[in-house]
Amino acid sequence: MYDRSLVTEILEQIIEAIETVQERCTFAKNQDDFVDTKEGQEKLDGICMKLIAVGESLKKIGVITERKLLAKYPEIEWRKIKGIRDFISHHYFDLDADVIFSICQDHIDDLLKTLKKILQDIQR
Repeated sequence: MYDRSLVTEILEQIIEAIETVQERCTFAKNQDDFVDTKEGQEKLDGICMKLIAVGESLKKIGVITERKLLAKYPEIEWRKIKGIRDFISHHYFDLDADVIFSICQDHIDDLLKTLKKILQDIQR
């Protein structure tokens, strides 16, 4: 069995980071909004830092729970989320703003819903 209070704390941090990403993404109507202005570039940088933290924290949850907890929620591609963390960390200058825009537009809401469900499930 794993330390539920530690996993709860990590999940709460991840949820807060995801909510910050959502807030920072609201200004962007397309990927160019991240690169055409200094403000957009700063938003992109901030979003990337949060995504790195999310990926790293999900890896930590995997270790703590012996990879069993996240596996119960296959609707999310956990491996890809952790992979984007690695890509941003190691290949930042090769990052395409379109990838981050797609994450914000197409995936972040589902991730947040699932994370909240996991949190609710382990608090029972």
